[in-house]
Amino acid sequence: MTNFYAELDQVFAENLQRDALRMPDGTVWLFADLRAQVARLAALLVQHNVTPGERVVVQVDKSPHNLALYLACLRIGAVYVPLNTAYTEAELDYFVGDASPQLFVGKTARSDVTSLTLAGDGTGTLQTQLAALPADASGRIAERDAEDLAAIVYTSGTTGRSKGAMLSHHNLASNAHNLTAAWGWQHDDVLLHALPIFHVHGLFIATHCALLNGSTMEFLPRFDVAQVQKALPRCTVMMGVPTFYSRLLADSDFPAGPLDHMRVFICGSAPLTEPVFNAWTERTGHQILERYGMSETIINTTNPLDGARVPGTVGFPLPELQLRIADAQGTPLAAGEVGIIEVKGPNVFSGYWQMPEKTAEEIRADGFFITGDLGTVDEEGRVSIVGRGKDLIISGGYNVYPKEVERLLDDLPGIEEAAVIGIPHADFGEGVVAVVVPTDSAVALDAVEQALQGQLARFKQPKIIVNVDELPRNTMGKVQKNLLREQYADLFSET
Repeated sequence: MTNFYAELDQVFAENLQRDALRMPDGTVWLFADLRAQVARLAALLVQHNVTPGERVVVQVDKSPHNLALYLACLRIGAVYVPLNTAYTEAELDYFVGDASPQLFVGKTARSDVTSLTLAGDGTGTLQTQLAALPADASGRIAERDAEDLAAIVYTSGTTGRSKGAMLSHHNLASNAHNLTAAWGWQHDDVLLHALPIFHVHGLFIATHCALLNGSTMEFLPRFDVAQVQKALPRCTVMMGVPTFYSRLLADSDFPAGPLDHMRVFICGSAPLTEPVFNAWTERTGHQILERYGMSETIINTTNPLDGARVPGTVGFPLPELQLRIADAQGTPLAAGEVGIIEVKGPNVFSGYWQMPEKTAEEIRADGFFITGDLGTVDEEGRVSIVGRGKDLIISGGYNVYPKEVERLLDDLPGIEEAAVIGIPHADFGEGVVAVVVPTDSAVALDAVEQALQGQLARFKQPKIIVNVDELPRNTMGKVQKNLLREQYADLFSET
């Protein structure tokens, strides 16, 4: 059977009395508890007419119940569609309309689709209906082909319209196996999990490594310095975004004790700066292991577990992955030359949900996916990312696409035109900055924040507003954002 859950279920069955999830309040789920919850949730999904291939859209707070719901979708062959909990109702309307789910699970119900509610503490109509099921209720493990869809992960496009990256059971399974091998995953590892699970990093990369190896997770609802400090002595592996590491370094009490028991600290979802890499090494004695991935491919490259971890690089391609640096036509470039990173392998998605034209644009005829990231490969095969196409901003590990923000800013009274850029930020990796041309008096940040409330997730909103007389343009009339990034590169260090 190629249903990825079937493989996980076998691991659960072999580790029934082992801790699967430990929560900060002292609650513990054994693998037996997790397995039983998944089976009952599968039965509930079937009761709501969720059949193989049907989408289940989920926007809820992180919890063990949320994780079990994801696994239950895999179990019955449904397609899991996680959404950022920061998305507003206006943004949510698009995702629900595009995915056309059989079921929506959220903190509140919707009127346009069959809905269940689930709170972070596990309460809600989902739990109420679950409790009413017969004691032996259990949805079967569905037969799935390797290329059948397991999940759709939405990633915004520069036009502002989000794209659903379609990931198969084989995409998930192959990447999980390659990562556990690359990172030397051990049965007795304990993962410090403080990431959200609506994101590839927290849901697929972190949990799959632990679940596939029957390892325990310290399952924190969110990143909190005090909770991380408390949990670290019980852990051997930590995964995080650069913000996690910079915030821990900012705590004068970190680390609270020796970290000799930690096997590896892993970082991704945003560029890790060399100062943070060096400061972490000096403070802890550990070098952070940086890797490179994206929603469409999960993980592409990783620095080695054993061997040099070079700051500013993202290591080597995973086994089975082909990676090339190419020009705009897809012609491979020589080592050391800067070009577009393109990848091909078992982890690479099959395309964008209901967007065949966009899929054809971004997956070449020979199967290579055009990542849009600019990079180089040295003579050793080590990959470095030197820039990103499409002006993508990664703030705190979350993708921000300027066009989506600019559209809303341009519609606000008092703004003639806006250009949104990402500027280096010590905490978030990059901070969102809006450079605006006012129609009259200067535009204030608090006025923009008030106007965008309810329209745009907070992490996408500008942290600084810069007022200018005009935006720089090239001879074709295109705004030169590279000049803006250079001009305001030190903006956050000055505030």
